[in-house]
Amino acid sequence: MINKFKNYLRSYCSLSASCPIGVFFSVFILGILFWGAFNTSMELTNNEPFCISCHEMRNTVYKEYKETVHYSNRTGVRATCPDCHVPKSWIHKVKRKIGATNELFHKLIGSVDTPEKFEAKRLKLSEHVWQGMRETDSRECRNCHTFSSMNLANQKKSSQRAHKRAVDKGQTCIDCHMGIAHHIAKDFDKDLKLHDQFKKEGRPCADCHKGMPQPGDGW
Repeated sequence: MINKFKNYLRSYCSLSASCPIGVFFSVFILGILFWGAFNTSMELTNNEPFCISCHEMRNTVYKEYKETVHYSNRTGVRATCPDCHVPKSWIHKVKRKIGATNELFHKLIGSVDTPEKFEAKRLKLSEHVWQGMRETDSRECRNCHTFSSMNLANQKKSSQRAHKRAVDKGQTCIDCHMGIAHHIAKDFDKDLKLHDQFKKEGRPCADCHKGMPQPGDGW
């Protein structure tokens, strides 16, 4: 094997010396083909049907997502799994794809292959995703939603207040929209630490509980 490699190397060096332009263009073309094949593979794994086939989600979070405005709405604009969970920029996308291999391992060993198993780990899985979104300032959300593009005057009064407060305090999307596409775990904030934090910040109940008191009504 080593001798064969040495022979190939000698042949390549000999060819480079006798026809450098030909070798250059052949390497250039091979590089383009490799890059194209790599990016094509990335895109083939970056669509909703592929997500469902590889991640344990068909009977849990995917069902929940299909009930939300991100799946079906009056404008017909759908945000799919990759739109929310896979970065657009190439470097961050590759990093996310590498990280996703851990999820494939857990699919193979059946860590969350039943609704019951998933519910037992829902909070831990959710917190992992939320933390990642906080660290990126909800980067994927901002592919479609940005404060600078919002017309607050066309929003509900409660949304106007919440978004203005988010801008003033430097909050990010996931700070309020944790249950926007998937259900919140039943044991979420069971120690009430988050409620205590919200109370100190003066955030109204209506930020999380629709129909609850608005600012000025107290806790």
